Amino acid sequence: MARLAPTRVILMIICLLASVPWWAHGSHAVSWAKKTSLEPKKKTVTNLQFYFHDILSGQNPTAIRVAQAAGTDKSPTLFGVVMMADDPLTETPDPKSKLLGRAQGIYASAGQEELGLLMAMNFGFYDGKYNGSSISILGKNNAVHPVREMPIVGGTGIFRLARGYAVAKTYWFDAKTGDAIVGYNVTVIH
Repeated sequence: MARLAPTRVILMIICLLASVPWWAHGSHAVSWAKKTSLEPKKKTVTNLQFYFHDILSGQNPTAIRVAQAAGTDKSPTLFGVVMMADDPLTETPDPKSKLLGRAQGIYASAGQEELGLLMAMNFGFYDGKYNGSSISILGKNNAVHPVREMPIVGGTGIFRLARGYAVAKTYWFDAKTGDAIVGYNVTVIH
């Protein structure tokens, strides 16, 4: 076995120590870490109902086209279009009803045969005990179906580590402008 020169051994030790994070040295290794119980937290089930207003027309649209494929305009499903949204969430279908929050994120036409939107949306709430909390939806929205279901994949605030599902039903749609009001019934486990 070859013998290492003392300077190489010292250099190897220095490199090894340098690769260990600073916070792992000494008695301060976990002093900043919060101790948590390993006991499972009791799960809460929350049901939410609200209306999503996706407005593409007029002077103040809430959703805008940010990208598209070369053939998107020739596609019956607008395959390849990507939309950015900042849509109000209200208590009733009336756009002037109480604002509960906003749906912010993207949706894109991912279906060539049928309009299927890939949705990556954060529904942030402003009202009452949910103020500052949000849920995240990531999934397919078969927009032409009367009722569709999408997964809740996370959340923040009261909804931290949320899971569940959202059932969407189109309340109103204008084929000429693309404007829509969609009712949401959401079950969140958190």
